[in-house]
Amino acid sequence: MRSVWVATAWLTVLPVPQPSAAPDRRIGAHVISAVPVIGVLLGSAAAALAFGLHHTALPAALIGALIVAFDAVATRGMHLDGLADTADGLGCYGDPERTRAVMRSGDVGPFGAAAMTMVLLLQTLAIGALVDQHRWTAIVFAVFLGRVSVVIACRRGLGPANADGFGALVSGTQRWSILVWLLVSVAAALGAGAVDPGPGDPVPGDSIWTGAGLSAALPALTAVVVVAVAVYLFTRHCARRMGGTSGDVLGATLELSTTIALVVLLW
Repeated sequence: MRSVWVATAWLTVLPVPQPSAAPDRRIGAHVISAVPVIGVLLGSAAAALAFGLHHTALPAALIGALIVAFDAVATRGMHLDGLADTADGLGCYGDPERTRAVMRSGDVGPFGAAAMTMVLLLQTLAIGALVDQHRWTAIVFAVFLGRVSVVIACRRGLGPANADGFGALVSGTQRWSILVWLLVSVAAALGAGAVDPGPGDPVPGDSIWTGAGLSAALPALTAVVVVAVAVYLFTRHCARRMGGTSGDVLGATLELSTTIALVVLLW
């Protein structure tokens, strides 16, 4: 619970008191292991807001845009900032030192602007489509899975790119928590398919152990696999280009994984 408390203070705008102890890698490891819980909280809030807005005259695409804006405000926009910085760094085609310098410059270049535009557009349209299909649990699941990706991105073997910053606190700190959260993700995918099927899928309540139930859970299960593979490849590439990972890479991983999950859930 202390880890969830600190993760809430670090990663959301909620007025939670900051921990009194100075942050170190032990605290950072605990915070990262609790990040998926924050995903459940934010995803549930987003789904509840989407459900309420669905009962207005607003079009689904505009509801999707409002949900994306809510998530950005709730997280101080830090993940989008990380996405832009990472895109600019990868787009500079320089050596690791040059790549890190570009990422830490604070400016948003053409690659960063393009990456943010594409991700925000895809998330807006995908969430709008899920709202149109009344798939509230799928919204929660996508936001949750985006946070599970952060745990995977902090796996052992990927060190920090910089000697300071958030990446220095959390890079390479996760091991068994990755397996735990992947198993939880699979269980959540099975449950989500049983209670929140897509168009044409079996009615809610079908057992997940029947062919019909597994068919309904297939999009969510596929999203878990695709996101896990994508995160592994993306973070390995970032580590090669930058000499390690950073807080910006984690933010980019989260946004990209959430987008991938949303698209796969609608495939």
